[in-house]
Order: sequence, then C-alpha cells, then structure tokens
Amino acid sequence: MLDGLRQFIAEIVAPHAQDRAFGDSDYRLAATALLIHVISLDGQPTEAEQRKLHSLIESHFGLDHGTADRLIADATQVEGEAVDLYHFTSVIMRSVDEDGRKRIVQMMWELVYADGQVTEFEDNVVWRASDLLGVSQRDRIDLKHAIANRAGGQVKDGVVDA
Repeated sequence: MLDGLRQFIAEIVAPHAQDRAFGDSDYRLAATALLIHVISLDGQPTEAEQRKLHSLIESHFGLDHGTADRLIADATQVEGEAVDLYHFTSVIMRSVDEDGRKRIVQMMWELVYADGQVTEFEDNVVWRASDLLGVSQRDRIDLKHAIANRAGGQVKDGVVDA
C-alpha cells in the first residue's frame, strides 16, 4: 500500500523519471545537467561543444559511447525541467569530494572554452555553480586560466586571445 502511494507521488512529481537510466541521486546525472546548462546558455550548443561534452562524459565518468549518450539524454531532460542550479549541486555535494567537485568545475570551463570565447553569462553560471559546490574563488579562477592557457590563449574581456 505504501509502495503504491510512493509510486503515485513519484509519477506526479517526475513522470518521466522511470524512463531514465540514471536516477535523480546519481551525481553523474547532476554534473552532466550542469554541463548541459553551461553549453546551452548562449543558444543551441555548437558541434564543438557537443563533441567536447561527449568526450568529457566518457573520459571523466569512464563510460562507453552508448552509455554516455544515454546519460546526456537523461541530463538534457532533467536540465530542461530544473528551475535552479541548487538541485544539481546539492546532489553533487552529497556524493563527491572536493577534488571531484573541482574536476566538475574544470569540465565546465573546458566546455565554456570549446567555442573559443567566454560570455558573461557562462562566466556567471560557472561562478554560481562553483560557489554552490564549495569550490573557492581562487580555485575557480586558477582552473579558468589553466583551461584558457590550454585553449591556446589568454583571457581578455571574456575572449580567448590566441
């Protein structure tokens, strides 16, 4: 009886959750949703951003191509339903240590720089997510500059100069 009530409530709250391969408490789903949010800020993600996202998901989470596709599909769905970043960052905070959270911020910067420029909105979202993830301002900025240098340039007014 109680299980039936739980199922009924779950269907009302998240009707498509049963169709997903990755559950709401899986930090990989939360992290991927954050990454999708970052690449969607300035409109439709570019091909370079999509390739970079897939590469990051496969390498950082140790997933094969098909599983990474499924994770990205599930994360795209939950990101579209989200009202704020807190839902995702709180799942990550419960599951991932400080080094892991820094790696997620690093992944965010890698996606931001995938198209060669940083918008004000992208910078702001990484700042907010980093703050919610307990990543210090210094670490966030160090990660930003490290990725910018790897991208082949320096950050000036949000644009990477090659």
